[in-house]
Amino acid sequence: MTKSRLTLDEHRQLGQRLAAIRNELLRLGTQLTNAYPLAGHEAGPARKLATARTAVDKARCDLEHALFREHPQDGKTTFYHPNNALERQR
Repeated sequence: MTKSRLTLDEHRQLGQRLAAIRNELLRLGTQLTNAYPLAGHEAGPARKLATARTAVDKARCDLEHALFREHPQDGKTTFYHPNNALERQR
């Protein structure tokens, strides 16, 4: 039995949530690197947040590929990478 895929709106909502999580991980990592050494034991938490951010970024890319396979006419890169639209406007 084939599982149902995400709807276009579900992709949009998931993309927004993952982008927000990624941005929060970036903010927290920056806060830690400004407060603690960049090497040694105390740098561990910031490194772990960077690893989590990388995992979220990879998931966003994979989901973006799924979006375009499943909704080739209606998918947009801004679903999973909403900040890219703002950067292009500058």
